[in-house]
Amino acid sequence: MTTPLYPLSPTPAPALTDEITLQTTLDCLIEHLPIETQGYWSIETIFEMLVHAASRGQSLEQTTRGLQGGPSSNDLRYHLNKYDDMAELQSQLNTALQSRIPSGIRKGKQRLAIDLNLIPYYGKVTPTAAPYLYRSRAQLGTCTFFAYATAYVIRKDKRVTLAIHAVQQQQTLVAIVTYLLATITPLHLRIKRLYLDRGFFCVPVIRWLQALDIPFLMPAIIRGKQAGTRALLHGRNSYQTSYTLRSQLYGNVDCTIQVVCTYRNGRRGQHGIQYFAYVTHRVWMHFHTLHQDYRARFGIETSYRLKNQCRIRTTTHNPILRLLFVALAFILVNLWVYLLWHFVCLIRPAPRLIYRRLFSLNQMSEFLVHAIEREFPPLQAIFLPTN
Repeated sequence: MTTPLYPLSPTPAPALTDEITLQTTLDCLIEHLPIETQGYWSIETIFEMLVHAASRGQSLEQTTRGLQGGPSSNDLRYHLNKYDDMAELQSQLNTALQSRIPSGIRKGKQRLAIDLNLIPYYGKVTPTAAPYLYRSRAQLGTCTFFAYATAYVIRKDKRVTLAIHAVQQQQTLVAIVTYLLATITPLHLRIKRLYLDRGFFCVPVIRWLQALDIPFLMPAIIRGKQAGTRALLHGRNSYQTSYTLRSQLYGNVDCTIQVVCTYRNGRRGQHGIQYFAYVTHRVWMHFHTLHQDYRARFGIETSYRLKNQCRIRTTTHNPILRLLFVALAFILVNLWVYLLWHFVCLIRPAPRLIYRRLFSLNQMSEFLVHAIEREFPPLQAIFLPTN
């Protein structure tokens, strides 16, 4: 059913205003990210500047120079540098992420996705940043990144990020998965299926998830010329088989691999059979349904693109501030979903109707900017200094 652009009979009062949007955002941040302020500026003003910079995708310097009557960028950095405990800040940010989620997430079984989001790091490696730098294949002119692992709910109209973790240099993949699963424990949600990227295809992760008895699904990395996992790619029919993944460092693990055969049918100018191999545990569905179901995992990539629309730009090498700016973007995306679900919707006996086209993430950003600029108007003229 196609969602109409506007309700058939508009309500006499607005369902949502820019002031309510801003107040909801500030309430969430002030409640879960306390900070002691000194001098003239209040905590509300500090967060208003951060939200404005995030909504515009600007740096703190651009925001403070473009608004009248607000704090300077040095004032903001002075207060933000009070966040000096990475573990404590990370816990507060995860609490904020989970505080404003649509109703129903805590009920029933949910499909979850876990992945790594890499943000390029340029310049000389500093002692402060070194423990949090992650090496990966070259992207955007660098092999060094700040890496953030996230846990994401895959559910229509309720796609939210529940946890974020700043990956440390020496941290294992098992430790990353364990931290994220432990972080979402207070929600008491049940995992219907866990989707992981092929980067998690290794003996320790598979063995650990099997020990936890969590239903999971991940693509297998195709290795070898004729042996290894490449030997599984044969025939014209999809099939399921047992496979022993071997590691000189971590030993062996037995797992179930489902090989899905599809036909390209001229897509992108290619023909013939295309193979997909998936490691599964406690997942029972038809092969092609399995392949289509895993494609829903790419919703977490969409969350990264949405996050980039409202992420504060910065060149700082401080990993704590980096985490704050990235997590703030995810919090804004979660608040957008929350406002859609609780304000821009029609409650009815059937599943509620969400008017997503009326309130896009860009519209929310505009609401936040307009509400903040009433108090701190933008510059409208430039005056040159006199002699």
